[in-house]
Amino acid sequence: MAEHVLWTAVCDAGPLIHLDELDCLDVLDGFARILIPDAVRSEVGRHRPRLAGADIPGAILGTPGRTRPDRLVAVGRLLSLHTGEMEALHLALVEPHGLLLTDDTAARLAARQLGVRAHGTVGLLIRSVRMGRRSKAEILEVLASIQERSSLHISRSLLVECMGALKAHPPPGGIPP
Repeated sequence: MAEHVLWTAVCDAGPLIHLDELDCLDVLDGFARILIPDAVRSEVGRHRPRLAGADIPGAILGTPGRTRPDRLVAVGRLLSLHTGEMEALHLALVEPHGLLLTDDTAARLAARQLGVRAHGTVGLLIRSVRMGRRSKAEILEVLASIQERSSLHISRSLLVECMGALKAHPPPGGIPP
């Protein structure tokens, strides 16, 4: 029998901003913890002033230690990552069962290189269906309106593909990230 893992969400700014724009911050429920680095909180506050981290139930604000692993520094330089992305990746690296939440392509590539799991806004929305927190119909409606209601940069063809997959194959139950 597979062991049930409680994942810790480590947030970059994008998913917090986009989920707030979509009125879907509740899809963050179900994580063991939600960590928001200080630099991410500042960035979110610039784009969504009412959402400075304190408005996210269960969120823990903070910054990882000052000494970053050499491999993180190297990947961060190579991919020109910003401070918030670096802080989030650092926390995801040191946090047992850390899951990086980011919509940034470079940060996702860095996560892959560092062996960190990552999900973006669309993955979190679909996860909420798997967990039974939102209905498939609700999430399909949100996905259909993402380009009008949020600042998330995603191609229409990718959205249509995600919606088709969700319609055809409902995600399995459980709480995998």
